[in-house]
Parts: sequence; C-alpha cells; structure tokens
Amino acid sequence: MDKQTIGVAESIESQYRVNHVASGLPRWLIEAAFVCYLLQAVINWGPLMQWMDDHSPLASAIIQTFGALVMYFGLMRGMKPLYRPMTLAWWIVIALNIAGFVTSAIPVIMYTVGLPVAVSLMLVYLPFGCAIAYNYRGRLRQVGVWMALYILISSIVPVLWFLLGAPDSGIINHLMEISTIGIIVIYACVQRRVLVN
Repeated sequence: MDKQTIGVAESIESQYRVNHVASGLPRWLIEAAFVCYLLQAVINWGPLMQWMDDHSPLASAIIQTFGALVMYFGLMRGMKPLYRPMTLAWWIVIALNIAGFVTSAIPVIMYTVGLPVAVSLMLVYLPFGCAIAYNYRGRLRQVGVWMALYILISSIVPVLWFLLGAPDSGIINHLMEISTIGIIVIYACVQRRVLVN
C-alpha cells in the first residue's frame, strides 16, 4: 500500500476511534456526577435502598439521577462534532431520566407511572448502547457496551428474576445485588474516562 492509501485508512479510522470528547463542562461538575454515581452504587444495597425510599425519596431520587444527567449531557455535547452524534437519542435518554427522577421523588405516582418509565428506559438504553458500541471504537465504544450491560444487569435481570417468582433471599439474590453495585461503578468510570482528558 502506498502512503496516500494508508493516510486515508488512518483518517477513516480516526473518525471511529474516540477516546475523549470535549463536553465543555467544568471538571468539578463531572467529578460531582461521578461521586453521585458512586453514592448511587452504595444506596443500591437492598436494606439501604429500602430505608432511603421510605425515609428520603427525594434525596434518593437526586442521587439516582444527578450523575447520569450530568454525564449524559456532557457526552451529548461532546459527541456533537462527531460523524454520528446521536443527539436525539441522548435527549430521549435525558428526558426519561428526568421522568424517572419525578416518579422516584414522588412515591404517590411511583405506582402508577413508575413501571412505564422503567420499561421505556430499558427499551431505549439497550439499543442505544449497542448503537454507540457499533458506530465507534476506543473509550466511547466502552460507554456503549457498558450502557447496554448496565441496563441488563441493573434492571432487566432483576425484573425477570422477580417475574419468575424467585425468592427474595439467598446467594443468587446477593450475587445480583453485588453485580448491580459493580456495574454502576464500572459504568461511571467509563463515562468519566471519556469526559475527563
């Protein structure tokens, strides 16, 4: 191959390989979002989650939503100059997370609107994560992969487990809880790596 062909191939590859996006967000805000994700992982431990839902649903809703909203907004802004920015999909994810915040913060409407919002999130996260993973390489691909795994492990698997009538206690339940906590931490780390250069 001549140098020109190699140059064209490298230029095409550089469009797909994205390790960092310039979100324009201040570093402290990204770090605050990361800390919120870590707190979200901590309060996903069963007894603590139940206590938070019973005694402080607003604080729980803020912790569960703030980190994701900041990171998603940063990723959306940072992806705008890329060849496939997926802005509409990011806005849908952001809107659904805001809807999730409202349903979590107001327990009265949780039982009427909570399930449709949760199902909508599942239906959007999985294909959207796959689309990011398919269209990009580098760290941005990891965001897509872990977005799909995040929704599978933290939402779809527990719902299926519940629908199958599985017991509320036991080793499998503890493993699911540990995997849910772990996936939140990993998902937060891969997003942070793309947003912080």
